Amino acid sequence: MTRTHRLFQLMQTLRQLPAPVTATTLVHETGVSLRTVYRDIEALRGLGAVIDGEAGFGYTLIEDAALPPLAFSDDELEALVLGLREVDVIGDPALAASARTALSKIKARLPARQTYRLQHAVLDARRFTRPPEPAIDVKALRAATWDEATIEFRYEDANGAPSTRQADPLSIVFMQNAHMLMAWCHLRQDFRAFRLDRMQELALTGASFRPRRVPMLRDYLARLREEAQARAKDRASEA
Repeated sequence: MTRTHRLFQLMQTLRQLPAPVTATTLVHETGVSLRTVYRDIEALRGLGAVIDGEAGFGYTLIEDAALPPLAFSDDELEALVLGLREVDVIGDPALAASARTALSKIKARLPARQTYRLQHAVLDARRFTRPPEPAIDVKALRAATWDEATIEFRYEDANGAPSTRQADPLSIVFMQNAHMLMAWCHLRQDFRAFRLDRMQELALTGASFRPRRVPMLRDYLARLREEAQARAKDRASEA
């Protein structure tokens, strides 16, 4: 196998498999040694591919320099419009403004027929009650999550009881009509979901949990799915 073919195969594997892809999986998929996988990952990075991760935690293809820009199908365009308009409705102020800007940029680069479809999309998003306003700088929280930086904040639970928390932020999710931070709580030594409107005085601790955010989030989501399935099973047995 030539080096060019080997790099192409490795890139295809990173595109196709759920991220993060461990080096062991890449060895199995490509049929080369572990040492060769590590060397080829660095070669792809040198060629312009943005690959996050490192040995022991898996790799994620962030940006593929080899793929040209793609045109949108009509359904893809409708999906983009719906998603961005939903963000405009439920997002924090900075994110809502970015959604409007993104929509205008897409409109400026579309052919005339699709520009019309964007302006008069069949799908739309409307909410008569906006979610509670976050009490922190959500843009700073998103940055800390991307940077995999441990944060500290004051928090009040549903009963108004205050506490100071340190947490590893994993994801921000809109559910049950509120924005929630999914995180690993250092105080409880467990996964927790914090409502953003109950968080105050957000600050960075200076500690990092890189590069564990993606596997930690995957574990948290797996637990939530198991809990939801267990509740559904209990309800079915009671019916």
